[in-house]
Amino acid sequence: MSTVDVIKLSGILGGSQAQELRQAVSEQAQAGVQVLLLDCSNVTFVDSSGLGALVVALKTLRAAGGQLYLCGIPKQMMMLFELTSMDKVFHILKDEEEFNTRIRPQYEGG
Repeated sequence: MSTVDVIKLSGILGGSQAQELRQAVSEQAQAGVQVLLLDCSNVTFVDSSGLGALVVALKTLRAAGGQLYLCGIPKQMMMLFELTSMDKVFHILKDEEEFNTRIRPQYEGG
């Protein structure tokens, strides 16, 4: 049985918050979390270190045999994803409700 968790991000994703995200995801992977949803609906800005932290989060979970999903991507962040082709790298969902109905049941046997 897989472990599913959600991290809600807010404010500016960059600098110290990017480092905190990398640390949190690393801890989640070590704790056995197999599926992690990053809710970005309250993110106001993403810089290059924030984007890097998301890539590290993805690699960390994949290395542990897990999956990373993103939801609630703000318009500015989505434009950055499209410019860098990250929209093709990440599993992006509309919101947490879509995650709970489409993804979570696959991992929790629902």
